[in-house]
Amino acid sequence: MEIPIIDIFAGPGGLGEGFCKFLNPETGKKQFKIALSVEKDVYAHQTLTLRSFFRQFPHGGVPSDYYEFIKGNISLESLFDRWPSKAKKAKDEAWHAELGEGKNAVSNTSVDERIQKALKDKKEWVLIGGPPCQAYSVVGRVRRQENILNEKKDERVGLYKQYLRILAVHNPSVFVMENVKGLLSAKTQESPVFSRILNDLSDPVGAYLSEYRSNGIKLDCPGYKIYSLVTLASDQDFNKNPVFRHQDFVIDSEKYGVPQTRHRVILLGIRKDIDHLPGVLQSKPEVPVSSVLTGLPRLRSALSRMADSGERWRTAINEIRKKGTLAGIEKDVKQEILKQLGKLSSPKKDSGGEYVPYKTTKIAYRPDWYLDEKLEGVCNHASKAHMESDLLRYFFVACFARVKKRSPKLEDFPVALLPAHKNVQEGVEDRKFADRFRVQLWGSPCKTITSHIAKDGHYYIHPDPTQCRSFTVREAARIQTFPDSYYFCGSRTSQYIQVGNAVPPLLANQIAEVVSSVFNAMSRDDKKINFHETITVE
Repeated sequence: MEIPIIDIFAGPGGLGEGFCKFLNPETGKKQFKIALSVEKDVYAHQTLTLRSFFRQFPHGGVPSDYYEFIKGNISLESLFDRWPSKAKKAKDEAWHAELGEGKNAVSNTSVDERIQKALKDKKEWVLIGGPPCQAYSVVGRVRRQENILNEKKDERVGLYKQYLRILAVHNPSVFVMENVKGLLSAKTQESPVFSRILNDLSDPVGAYLSEYRSNGIKLDCPGYKIYSLVTLASDQDFNKNPVFRHQDFVIDSEKYGVPQTRHRVILLGIRKDIDHLPGVLQSKPEVPVSSVLTGLPRLRSALSRMADSGERWRTAINEIRKKGTLAGIEKDVKQEILKQLGKLSSPKKDSGGEYVPYKTTKIAYRPDWYLDEKLEGVCNHASKAHMESDLLRYFFVACFARVKKRSPKLEDFPVALLPAHKNVQEGVEDRKFADRFRVQLWGSPCKTITSHIAKDGHYYIHPDPTQCRSFTVREAARIQTFPDSYYFCGSRTSQYIQVGNAVPPLLANQIAEVVSSVFNAMSRDDKKINFHETITVE
């Protein structure tokens, strides 16, 4: 029997995708199923609904209509009209709703009713998700010049309370909660955020008991033991305080087969009346960018602020030959630039598109995870448009990296290619933001894919100089380990944001394995778990 999952703050569904693709090694069958996913962003919700529709079919049994939609031959409405029962299940599963206390938020009563309806009286289930993380982000706090978070000014700081409330009221067997690493150093006026969150999650009723009592509700939740997914603990450890160092809750994704250096806080909670210790993630060799990007069709960047064509693109890049442009750079880098210019040609697939026919799509890493031969091409694979001056910088940094095996700093740039920003000289002399043009390296995992990729591509320059562009949505999605059949809805900006905010599904799949061990042990022991119901006070 599949274990239901409630996924809140779901984004495009990366965490849920990883759980849904997990096969129980004892049965060879899927062990988890999304019962309800909740997301407020309209385009991320569309993505969730479409992927839920995809999962309504057995492996290999997805109809050709789905692929016709991806190819742009039929609309989403037509797809759903052709498969009404599957579409209804998908729409019931993916709920477009805002949680929390904002003016557009749904009521707690509505949330509780949807959860109870989705669970269908099943008592063993998992809560997954993570509150919006921008308020906790170190970069975000630097940008806002804040060291201390203000819950009254930024309601996102307290959104984890909705997660906490669901634990207290509904008592899932296990929960998985994800957030940014900046959570470890965030503070409110009263206390460090992370310490408070750990205490609250351990005793969700006690944390806000007065609030619940004022609503006439009595709760009897045993609380949760909070585990690290990378550091083992014993039952005896829980008699100590603290059990784990805060750093033990950080997962370095590159250590677990994800081709990027994404570091996130992920907490595993097991209800205290469940007597089983979980395992931890098993480390894997690092996966370089080349292993997931090689095999996609080559593209050129589009051109902004000028007429766009392959010939104009090639002419613009060749401006780097202009006398004096490369003055001051080392001979080996200059030779590589001239070598790559000799290879420069407009790719057959030009600047790509929302669907690019390409029957020879390949991947060097986990083809079983990524590829779907029914696609007969690549979706969400359109390049961004770049200014002519940035094209020259992109071409330079990609060639520099091929020779030096690192991305150049501003001090490595020829003067003619330095951007015309006021603080450029500060970057050259003091090395402040000196890597504002960062090429990803073929032989290494990518730097963290973030939602910022939607605003510019300077930090995500493709390592192939002859493509001279930043990453497409599909390339970012591959680095995030989304399968190629995972279609992202909405504008391209929205697609980038969805991908950047997601949990890598392949990492989630490994977390599902750890969670699976808890339920398998419960089943083997044939223990009856004491679930506590919510009781209305007379």
